[in-house]
Amino acid sequence: MAVVQVFEARLEHGGPSFMPTQIVVVPPLVLAALGQPLPRRVVGTLNGCAIRRGLLPLPGGGRYLMLNKDMCREAGVQVGQLVSLTLAPDPEPDRVDLPEELAEAFEAWPEALAGFQQLSGSMQRAIAAHVATAKQPETRARRAVEFTERLARGAHPFRKL
Repeated sequence: MAVVQVFEARLEHGGPSFMPTQIVVVPPLVLAALGQPLPRRVVGTLNGCAIRRGLLPLPGGGRYLMLNKDMCREAGVQVGQLVSLTLAPDPEPDRVDLPEELAEAFEAWPEALAGFQQLSGSMQRAIAAHVATAKQPETRARRAVEFTERLARGAHPFRKL
């Protein structure tokens, strides 16, 4: 079993070209210590703040963590600064944390839940994050209803038709 890995790294600009974000490249020694096969997802901390992220592949090898602006703000870090991280393999890599509004919508609409369960884990996490990141409760509720309606109809969750 892999042990928790503690290291420092520099927060950099990076990520997919269509989504400018911040990244931390995970050092090769840390990756090796996380075990084989390499875990898809990790849990840990970023400057003491809890994180749960996927280990994404770098072109040419290696892995990185993609961090959004809210995570960086919570951890009090900016691009160019050193950050302290702890990482361990995620014991539940397929778990998706549903926001309350989405969970309630699925209880009311089982057909939508069935459609949701057919989606990939990354799509499920994207839907949950889109609902959870809305600042206003009304917006979270509206997004949850929109997703459940689309999923119940068998439509793509992010495409409005």
